[in-house]
Amino acid sequence: MNEMLKPGLTFEFQYHVPEDKTVPHLFPEIPEGQVMPKVFASGFMIGLFEFACIQAINPYINWPEEQTVGIGFNLSHTAATPPGFLITVRGRLEKADGNKLTFSIEADDGVDTISKGTHERFIVSSEKFKAAVAAKAEKHLT
Repeated sequence: MNEMLKPGLTFEFQYHVPEDKTVPHLFPEIPEGQVMPKVFASGFMIGLFEFACIQAINPYINWPEEQTVGIGFNLSHTAATPPGFLITVRGRLEKADGNKLTFSIEADDGVDTISKGTHERFIVSSEKFKAAVAAKAEKHLT
C-alpha cells in the first residue's frame, strides 16, 4: 500500500444507467422482479459504488497483485433513477486502518440525491485471496 493512500482522498465517478441495470435485470430468474419498475436497482448501485472506490484507490496499491474486497455497506437508496440518467458518485476516504479502508459515499442522478452512506473495503493479496476461494470451493465439492 502506498503511503499516499490516506484519509482525505476524494474521487468522483460518473455512470450512465443502461436498461440492463434496472430492477427486472437484477435477478431475472425471480418472477417478482419482472413486474418491478425499470429503475436503477439497489444491488447494481452497490456494485457501482464498489467499482468507483476500486478505481479511486488502485493507483495507491500494488494493483493487480493487491486488490480490495468489499466488507461493509451502510447506504441509503432514497430516489428512483430511470435508465438514461447520469449518476455521479462522490467519495472520500475517511479512515485507513491498516488494510481496512472506510469511505463516505454520496450519489446523485442530476435530479435527486439517490444515496448517502459509508462503504468499507479491505486490501488483500490477490494470490492469497484466490487460493482461499479455491480451497473453499474444493471443500464444498468434497
